[in-house]
Amino acid sequence: MTLHQRQLGRTGLSVSEIGYGAWGIGADMWKGAQDDESLAALRRYVELGGNFIDTAMGYGAGHSERLVGQVAREFPGTLVATKISPNDGNWPAQPGSDAAEVYPGEYVIRMTEASLERLGLSTIDVQQLHVWNDSWIGQGDWQDAVTQLRRDGKIRHFGISINDHQPDNAVRAVEAGVVETVQVIYNVFDQSPQDRLLDACRENGVGVIVRVALDEGSLTGNITEETTFPEGDWRQRYFGGDRKAQLQPRLRAIERDLGLRTDELAETALRFVLSHPAVSTVIVGMRSVRNVERNARLADGQSLAPEQVQKLRAHRWDRNWYAPA
Repeated sequence: MTLHQRQLGRTGLSVSEIGYGAWGIGADMWKGAQDDESLAALRRYVELGGNFIDTAMGYGAGHSERLVGQVAREFPGTLVATKISPNDGNWPAQPGSDAAEVYPGEYVIRMTEASLERLGLSTIDVQQLHVWNDSWIGQGDWQDAVTQLRRDGKIRHFGISINDHQPDNAVRAVEAGVVETVQVIYNVFDQSPQDRLLDACRENGVGVIVRVALDEGSLTGNITEETTFPEGDWRQRYFGGDRKAQLQPRLRAIERDLGLRTDELAETALRFVLSHPAVSTVIVGMRSVRNVERNARLADGQSLAPEQVQKLRAHRWDRNWYAPA
């Protein structure tokens, strides 16, 4: 089995359209991950033909990078993307913040070298800034640092991870040619990247890495009003207050509109994202071999029928559940 691949913008890289999102295996904000199970899931993903793993220095204070690096070394040719946390510790980037403080050049270089050490690799395929403001273009010396890292062979390509629900806050970066990839939240509920960003990426040859395609689990249909999360799990906040109750009629409406069973929601949600021609890959959190096997089979190059995509467009739901309930 080989997972269907797409071009990652103008990088020249071909990436599996289902990528592996390695936040959950950092085992800090998502509770319950066990390293042996995480490694088995990573290995199964690559064995099935997956070739793109996205991690970050901030996932478990580098723990995710260590696990990803272990498997990437076992399977040469696996493409690894990681991210540099903001130096000022602000998530997302604050409006008016200065690039020279959030991503000083020496910090960008030092953190990249630290990630390489944790990964045990000589180069990072795609290095990304983990937060972003379009006002940072031409500000500070981060761009010089990226140029130096490329020249030194420590990174192959460079991109940004866009702040939660702020796709328009990267259009200038795309149009200015300062990035080769963007990572963005895009799903049935948050369709805002369709407004401007995705078209800009297509026009400028920028690869699109989609995250949160299942809205942190809500679009799997598995979260009900009775669902509870382990103590300390960040989803207690995301689904706090009456949010689990708000979610249910939205899911039932999607099921009615498309004639779906609840257990068909996740596949439909992932195929919706992959139906947009600007999307290069969707990174899915998969902490078990079972989840890897279930999601990997969707990387078959088949999109949703246009009429289904059209119906799903009516289910856009603009809200920010990363803010406290």
